Amino acid sequence: MRNILMTVMLLIVVVVLFTNIITNDSTGTKKLIQDKGTSINTEIGTLILPGAK
Repeated sequence: MRNILMTVMLLIVVVVLFTNIITNDSTGTKKLIQDKGTSINTEIGTLILPGAK
């Protein structure tokens, strides 16, 4: 019984950490990757467009 309780508690901790670190809407890793991807796509677009004229 004790092992099951410890396992459930550890899983809850993992879920909370994942939610706070990865999927946080303002400071999460997912948000940082999306912002960086958007800025890089914009930068690539400005590099490609002048050469296409």
